[in-house]
Amino acid sequence: MSTPNTPPPPAARKRSDVRRNEQILLDAAAAVFVRAGVDAPVREIAAESGLGMGTIYRHFPTRAELVVAVFRHQVDALSAAAYAAPAADTPYEVLRLWVHEFADFLVTKHGLAEALHSDQAGFESLHNEFVERLLPVLDQLLKAAAAAGSTHADIRAYDFMLAIGNLCIGVETFPDYQARRMIDLLLAGLAQTAPAPTAGEPK
Repeated sequence: MSTPNTPPPPAARKRSDVRRNEQILLDAAAAVFVRAGVDAPVREIAAESGLGMGTIYRHFPTRAELVVAVFRHQVDALSAAAYAAPAADTPYEVLRLWVHEFADFLVTKHGLAEALHSDQAGFESLHNEFVERLLPVLDQLLKAAAAAGSTHADIRAYDFMLAIGNLCIGVETFPDYQARRMIDLLLAGLAQTAPAPTAGEPK
């Protein structure tokens, strides 16, 4: 019988190590893909993660498997981000940070179709999966910002998601394109400005 002080059996420790290495690997691959694209050399991912290339290939024998895994890893992180935001952040700041992470995710998504080659059905399935999971999250963040008086209340989440996606397309064509700056301009346009003081009120 095990007790709270009994160390886990070797098999359980191994499974825990495997899961931890996989999370480290996916975080590193996501960072590299955002920075250098999904065709970045595996050695860059190995250097970013601190893991050996053999470990990467054991987890993900093909690049397509790695790209899909990173895609799903980013969707999981974005799904949880709205609930894990620091309480000190304003709803507008939570929305802004989430949108920046979503933009990074779109960089990976842009390379997904190429990584999957001719698997159009697989690509469409993953696309639908991310929309179904992330649209409610974005809707929640927009409503929270509007309720706090930070943004206009008539912004549809789907329209806003499409706008972010369109602003990110330029990353593939123009090396110096700054998607986050454009997104911040979009967010500024959503901001609810304070009403002008009426006559007799202090300015």
